[in-house]
Amino acid sequence: MTLTDDITRSAARIRERASQRGPRVAIVLGSGWQGVTAQVDEATTIHYAELPAFPVVGVAGHAGQLVLGRLGGTEVAVLAGRQHTYEDGHADAMKGALRTLAALGVVTLVQTNAAGSLDPAMGTGSLMLINDHLNLPQRTPLHGEPGSSRFVDLRDAYDPALRATAHGVARAMGQTLHEGVYAWQLGPQFETPAEIRMLRLLGADAVGMSTVPETILARHAGLKVLALSLITNLAAGLDAEPLSHAQTLAAAQAASDRAVRLLEALAAALA
Repeated sequence: MTLTDDITRSAARIRERASQRGPRVAIVLGSGWQGVTAQVDEATTIHYAELPAFPVVGVAGHAGQLVLGRLGGTEVAVLAGRQHTYEDGHADAMKGALRTLAALGVVTLVQTNAAGSLDPAMGTGSLMLINDHLNLPQRTPLHGEPGSSRFVDLRDAYDPALRATAHGVARAMGQTLHEGVYAWQLGPQFETPAEIRMLRLLGADAVGMSTVPETILARHAGLKVLALSLITNLAAGLDAEPLSHAQTLAAAQAASDRAVRLLEALAAALA
């Protein structure tokens, strides 16, 4: 079977299980954002294992489920978990999932992640809107793609109009929403203090181990992208607290309610 076959079979399975759904917005949930699934009304849940084009997810805090329903009154497809490049070395792990959703009519991808802050003023629990990224590993999910469409323009990879909408939603809720550049590091190890100093010199405001490959895939598929980071720690060298995945999950959980409320309100604004 080819990836195209897997996408066709996955789309057919989704239509079979949720024929009444017509999501135009897809949401990828990172660590700390999983509570969004509990807010989805009239939900239909499909495990990734039932969908041939979807990845195997092997990281704590990522459920590996597709949840279709209504969030903030908007029909959405929520991807509860992603596969990271550090799991098997492949940057295109989410290609089949995102192309399946595009085939189903999704036009907007909202990405979320947990990230470390490079700005002491943007502390743990803060929310940051991504306005650009640094692809530090210089890895692409588009290896082997044919034709001129592989030369994707990433000038406005994170849609300016969607960012303006997000800021408006946050203001209406009285929430502070930072904005900045997200640096993608391959992981799974955390960065060294020297690497963080380098990233600050390069203009990064936050750093994490996801999101950039999916943004490239989404733009290649013609989807508009909005992305949000939940800040779970100050990066190495900016704080004395040791870094660990358990600490990331704990900090993400502590700030989860506020993040989920913002995402629900944002979904309503995208209707």
